[in-house]
Amino acid sequence: MSNEIPKQYNPRECEDKWYKFWEENNYFSARANPAKKPFSIVIPPPNVTGILHMGHALNNTIQDILIRYHRMQGEESLWMPGTDHAGIATQNVVEKALAKENIKRQDLGREKFIEKVWLWKEQYGSAIIRQLKKLGASCDWSRIRFTMDEEYSKAIVEVFVRLYEKGLIYQGNYIINWCPRCQTALSDEEAPHKELQGNLYYLRYPIVVSRKSLVVSKAGAKGSGKKTDDEYIVVATTRPETMLGDTAVAVNPKDKRYKHLIGESIILPLVNREIKIISDNSVDVKFGTGAVKVTPAHDPNDYALGKKHKLEFINVMRADGRMNENSGDYKDMDRFEAREVILEDLKEKGFLEKVEPHQLSAGHCYRCHTIIEPYLSKQWFVKMKPLAKEAIRVVKKGKIKFHPERWTKVYLNWMENIQDWCISRQIWWGHRLPVYYCKNCLTNDQRLTTNDKGGVIVSRTKPEKCPECGSTDIYQDDDVLDTWFSSWLWPFATFGWPFGLSHMANGISQESHKRLAISDKQKDLDYFYPTSVLVTAPEIIFFWVARMIMAGLEFMQDIPFRDVYIHGTVRDTEGKKMSKSLGNIIDPLDIIKEFGTDALRFSLISITAQGQDVFLSKERFEQGRNFANKIWNASRFILMNLQPEQTKADLCVFFKKENLSLENRWILSRFYSVLKELNSHLDSLKFNEAANLLYGFFWHEFCDWYLEIIKADIKNPQNQIVMYKVLEKFLRILHPLMPFLTEEIWQKFNNQPTTKDQRLTTSIMIQPWPHVQEQMIDKKYEELMQSVFDVIVTIRNMRSELEIPLQDTISSTICSPQKKERELLASCAPIIKNLTKTGEVDIKETCTRGPGQFVMVLKDMHIVIPLSGLIDIAAHRKKTEEKIAKAEAEIKRKKELLENANFSKNAPEEIVEKEKARLSELNELVKKLKAVKDALQ
Repeated sequence: MSNEIPKQYNPRECEDKWYKFWEENNYFSARANPAKKPFSIVIPPPNVTGILHMGHALNNTIQDILIRYHRMQGEESLWMPGTDHAGIATQNVVEKALAKENIKRQDLGREKFIEKVWLWKEQYGSAIIRQLKKLGASCDWSRIRFTMDEEYSKAIVEVFVRLYEKGLIYQGNYIINWCPRCQTALSDEEAPHKELQGNLYYLRYPIVVSRKSLVVSKAGAKGSGKKTDDEYIVVATTRPETMLGDTAVAVNPKDKRYKHLIGESIILPLVNREIKIISDNSVDVKFGTGAVKVTPAHDPNDYALGKKHKLEFINVMRADGRMNENSGDYKDMDRFEAREVILEDLKEKGFLEKVEPHQLSAGHCYRCHTIIEPYLSKQWFVKMKPLAKEAIRVVKKGKIKFHPERWTKVYLNWMENIQDWCISRQIWWGHRLPVYYCKNCLTNDQRLTTNDKGGVIVSRTKPEKCPECGSTDIYQDDDVLDTWFSSWLWPFATFGWPFGLSHMANGISQESHKRLAISDKQKDLDYFYPTSVLVTAPEIIFFWVARMIMAGLEFMQDIPFRDVYIHGTVRDTEGKKMSKSLGNIIDPLDIIKEFGTDALRFSLISITAQGQDVFLSKERFEQGRNFANKIWNASRFILMNLQPEQTKADLCVFFKKENLSLENRWILSRFYSVLKELNSHLDSLKFNEAANLLYGFFWHEFCDWYLEIIKADIKNPQNQIVMYKVLEKFLRILHPLMPFLTEEIWQKFNNQPTTKDQRLTTSIMIQPWPHVQEQMIDKKYEELMQSVFDVIVTIRNMRSELEIPLQDTISSTICSPQKKERELLASCAPIIKNLTKTGEVDIKETCTRGPGQFVMVLKDMHIVIPLSGLIDIAAHRKKTEEKIAKAEAEIKRKKELLENANFSKNAPEEIVEKEKARLSELNELVKKLKAVKDALQ
């Protein structure tokens, strides 16, 4: 044991040192071990384009706490790391880099562009991993996976083929979310809706054959009341540029305004194409005029109407959002440019009746934030309802639990209304679909234009020839799979599946499985799957969590994890989500440089209530830094006063209650009470409660009370061993939250080499988690000791109120009607004297109040300080009365200000709140001063 410990804690000097030590000694590694209980977590794989942000810091700190906690509990604990190839995001980053050189990916071609992406990945893709290490993440880095690894890619192909063969993957022409910027399809979850202020445009469509000489305009239904000599029907739309693809106008058959027009023909303005008025019960009579344009190729609802009524599907846009050859004079215009020109033309020709402001909700690309276009396209889909059925059941049965529990309802609501998943993407970076086409079959039959499977080959490897016609003229589909199609396999594909198939998923009996030569990866899969807990954010419950549950049940016949912990979103102090565009980001790496990793981790966790959003400012991290310094200084004090031979004394002698001093009996009871409560908090995933419990115990009980009490007799053998053991065990239970600080101090106490040639041979992170010693816990005794501390605080406050200097000796009388309390107070009299600088402490059952006393009531106790010779009582009462008068005058002014309507209306909110807070403080001050005045006899 070394007695040398620097005066100040310097995180920079120890963090990299200890992380390197942990890695070199393989303390993060985990292997299948039948002798141990497994505990496993798969990391939510960060994008290779990612850099560490506060969301990552929070998410990975929580995971690291769990892994370190369970590792110390003796469980074989695996934290599986890896990164996601992030198809659209990574392709966008590389394309932007190429654009600086005036190069487009099309200039390079697919193969050369993919090479560029791999090169970028090798150069920059590991940045997030280095940053996670800086955070202290104890992942088994020997297992790191990447979703584009060769082995992982084989798992994705296997899943696609199995689902296709099962009839759960299909291809078809459907309306999908299309991003004109990224030029790819997006799933519904990848196109979140945002509220926008738009317009509702009322367009006149002339009627060809009329049964009446006058047709009441749509506006006459609700809004306008106008009539016109021309015969027309008015429709309302938010996207007038799509009218070029209209193939009908629909009305509700129950709408009397239009009943006589059903079946009539109308002329589509600007295009001069004749279309029909149809009826359908789905039309909302209250929207706009009650008549709606039907554009089957550009709206999901219109698509359904088009299928139902066998309408023509006319696509008027290209993939880049520009108008195509079906749009006539508007060809090559951007969709929004075309909108303005079309509106001008409609207005000029008398077809634009009016424009009204309208609040609308529009989908946006989750990557580039471009407004998506509902677009008719041939895509590949997964049928989700058959997969969702079992995934719903396991959550309802409680096999998978969400924390907080409220997310269960959100999950079930989405799953019970799940839609098919569009999995094909029109980009180059990603897993290419294992779909091949025979040119001969397609040329002869043209079956690709229908949903027939002729000429379509789904295969694990590229076929040498067509199984139908024998042709070798075969090519692969250009599309790649949605990034989430690889991520949903993460809990088992990371272990080598399908080559590490368990007996459950492979249909092999357990007995037969034992006789097989099983690889390490197969053993690991069977041992660590299902994983223990998933830690993630609410925004990817649908993207990822739900799909992983479905995939696990489908391909492993078991749930992928037992618990799902959903943490909140990191926001600034005003409640805004942190983002670059708002300029309110706090960089965790900057915080680590200024305050240290442990300060970052502890501060984040201590303010993160389960499932609640985190409101963060830079000042918040001062708490973690101050706590680290407090631990360092207390440990330094103990180390400087510790006699090594005393710490090796026989614990059995000292740890019997009858042999313990009052203070040692109390601190041991408190420590094991805290340990018991801490275990409960960590097991129930209440991390902030765990952090605050540790903070309160160490700062306010161990330091403020225990060390202060024993300081005068610190060399006492019993004090030596108890002080050391409590600190050493505390460092162990704090380690999952603050790994670097605890390792640095623990090594100073336990394992410091005496020469440069010696190597450290152990670490705090592989020490056993302390056991709760139930026999040492005495809650009644803890309560009694707390009453002693309350007495000490009260006497200190009384001395402070009377402004009696510490060098002036006072005496006190403590009166309590409870015998046990009096006995404890009497036995603690030396402690009370020492910590209050009191000469005499008299313990009585009852007190008689008289002149010249300062008396305070504490629960059922009375504490009396004789004032004779200490202060001028009359002068102090007068001084107190003056303070009361001054405070009451200020209270009056504050009330008048707050009751002033102009002030409340015009002053900034923070100023009003500040004044209210000050008023509250003044009221408390007056209450306190009056108590002091009354206590002076």
